[in-house]
Amino acid sequence: MASFSFESNGSFNGLERFLKKASTTNISTILEGCGRDGVNALAASTPVDGGETKNSWGYEVKKTRGAYQIIWTNGEKTVDGDPIAIMLQYGHGTGTGGYVQGRDYINPAMRPVFDSIADKVWKAVTSA
Repeated sequence: MASFSFESNGSFNGLERFLKKASTTNISTILEGCGRDGVNALAASTPVDGGETKNSWGYEVKKTRGAYQIIWTNGEKTVDGDPIAIMLQYGHGTGTGGYVQGRDYINPAMRPVFDSIADKVWKAVTSA
């Protein structure tokens, strides 16, 4: 059986203050703002001919088992079960046998949002 011991001199007051503040940092509030930023970025980059799609972006912030998620959605109608936002992104076949090339508009729009999330959350946690 392995064992180890731990000895410390001094106070843990600084660590305890940091952990208490870190545990009360409201990450959810930060992510709400980032969710709105993502919706704005997606709407701004959605191709103009997708007017209803452009205006149908939304988001939801979820916390499960200590982890946070931002889920971006597009509630626009589908064509034959395929979301138009995804068809614009990746391309799609036409009813007459043709193909419409996709246009990568989601990834470039979201890259700065993802960077902002990382920066804001990191600052919130490390400044605790």
